Amino acid sequence: MAAALGEDVIDNDDYYSLLNVRREATQEELKASYRRLCMLYHPDKHRDPELKRQAEQLFNLVHQAYEVLSDPQSRAIYDIYGKKGLEVEGWEVVERKRTPAEIREEFERLQRERDERRLQQRTNPKGTISVGVDATDLFDRYEEDFEEMPGGGFPQIEINRMHISQSIEAPLTNTDTAVLSGSLSTHNGNGGGNINLTLRRVTSAKGWGEVELGAGDTHGPLLGLKLFRNLTPRCFVTAQCGLQFSSRGMRPGVTTVLARHLDKNTMGYLQWRWGAQSAMNTSIVRDTKTSHFTLALQLGIPHSFMMMSYQYKFQDEDQTKIKGSVKYVPSASMYPQSFRCTSSPCAVYTPVQCVPLAFVCCLPLGRHHISPPPPLFLSFLTGLDFFGTVVEYGAERKISRHSVLGATVSIGVPQGVSLKIKLNRASQTYFFPIHLTDQLLPSAVFYATVGPLVIYLAIQRLIIIPYVRAQKEQDLEKQQESSASDIARKKQEAETAVLLMQESVRRIIEAEESKMGLIILNAWYGKFVTDNSRRHERAKVIDVTVPLQCLVKDSKLFLTEASKAGLPGFYDPCVGEEKSLKLLYQFRGVMHQVLSGDTESLKIPKQSHRIDAET
Repeated sequence: MAAALGEDVIDNDDYYSLLNVRREATQEELKASYRRLCMLYHPDKHRDPELKRQAEQLFNLVHQAYEVLSDPQSRAIYDIYGKKGLEVEGWEVVERKRTPAEIREEFERLQRERDERRLQQRTNPKGTISVGVDATDLFDRYEEDFEEMPGGGFPQIEINRMHISQSIEAPLTNTDTAVLSGSLSTHNGNGGGNINLTLRRVTSAKGWGEVELGAGDTHGPLLGLKLFRNLTPRCFVTAQCGLQFSSRGMRPGVTTVLARHLDKNTMGYLQWRWGAQSAMNTSIVRDTKTSHFTLALQLGIPHSFMMMSYQYKFQDEDQTKIKGSVKYVPSASMYPQSFRCTSSPCAVYTPVQCVPLAFVCCLPLGRHHISPPPPLFLSFLTGLDFFGTVVEYGAERKISRHSVLGATVSIGVPQGVSLKIKLNRASQTYFFPIHLTDQLLPSAVFYATVGPLVIYLAIQRLIIIPYVRAQKEQDLEKQQESSASDIARKKQEAETAVLLMQESVRRIIEAEESKMGLIILNAWYGKFVTDNSRRHERAKVIDVTVPLQCLVKDSKLFLTEASKAGLPGFYDPCVGEEKSLKLLYQFRGVMHQVLSGDTESLKIPKQSHRIDAET
């Protein structure tokens, strides 16, 4: 039964909208609305055979809606599955003594079982591709030396590192999952890879554990164990230990993390790590609907730092975010992995730490000359500290339904200026760190900031927006074609309802005129074209003056928070497009006007709707 309902589209018939009641309406509200519509559509009120037949159809529809919503069990099923849920065989086995809450629990149980079946068939692949680019020749080069070399007139942009990782999950049982992952990395012609197998078991609602086995050509076999446990509803702990085997022997490592909810949106973390890189780390993370703030402090060997970051989230459709961070490093851990010497032509060296530590080897790359490492690097090995600071700022934005594009500018001492571009596409991540210069050059900062913005705006205007617009129009056409017959039926029902309302509306208008009450002069429902740039588009509206006047009672009109297309005498003139309701009405001899959204509640008359005499 659950499978039959899982992927079905809920029927467009909205019983709540038909009766013009709230979804939380009481039995008294349902009964009052039902009685009023019965008086309007009762077949015995019409002598004309055709009108009598049409009134009988609408009367039966109203009666059906009331029967469903007045019965607690049927209403619970309708709220969950829609009209199609009432047509599925199998609900007759549900005991009538069950309460709506029990029916909802049954639905949630069926939903969990369906999710578990889907989980068995899903591998949940995740991957990351990182491509490092060295573009320092764009901003920092010796022109006089390159002019004499072949091709020296063009800057050299090189890919100096790559990293590819991929993982897949294989659910074994409802509590056991196997994860297979692997990665390949290369840097300046040297590289390696590894493969890992993780077995995870959920022991209870409070905890889980996993065992990791790994092997690689650079680090050797790996054996790890990780545990997670909820200590209290506001506190949890993770513990991880591992043994890394290599030609130099066995390297143990231990990491523990204690986390606690400080308040609804704030988490505090304490981390202790022992092993090749021991450290103590404490951080506070505050995540709200509009912002994300992180403050972290780490003391360790060889990496110690203090970091603060802030992210602001715009409440727009594209989920735009801007972020900035500052990282202060009181050690040499932020020094770049390559150094540029002062020889001519420019040479680049990679420092290799040897034993004893006081000795340093510099390996020349390519055709560059050999020179000693910078004194600053030697000072780190002799125990003298220096200061390093990294400032980052950037933004990210959703560019399609499953894609998020982000760009970050990193400015640091002594690392220089870098531009990092990241694209998340579903479960895949593509990362492009571009190193622009080793020094703080204003030109590099300017182009790293302005360049991506200009390129993004150009692509957005010339490619993305036209493509998305064409895709939406294509989807809209398909939706309108598939619902054409249903709309034609709804239109016929609305026209019939308007005919049946004529006599009731005449009496309502006479009563309202006698006491200078509420009179609907004109009412339109559908798509209005108010933007001058869209004048070529045709407005798609229908006249709903009679249906709205029929809903007036005691000089008041109230419409609930639901699509107006389900009201008696209404239908959807523009499926899939944004719709509004525009009214021109008179109350106490004064003209009023209002424009309301399709799903907004509306209550008239109101003082704010008055039209001044001059207007």
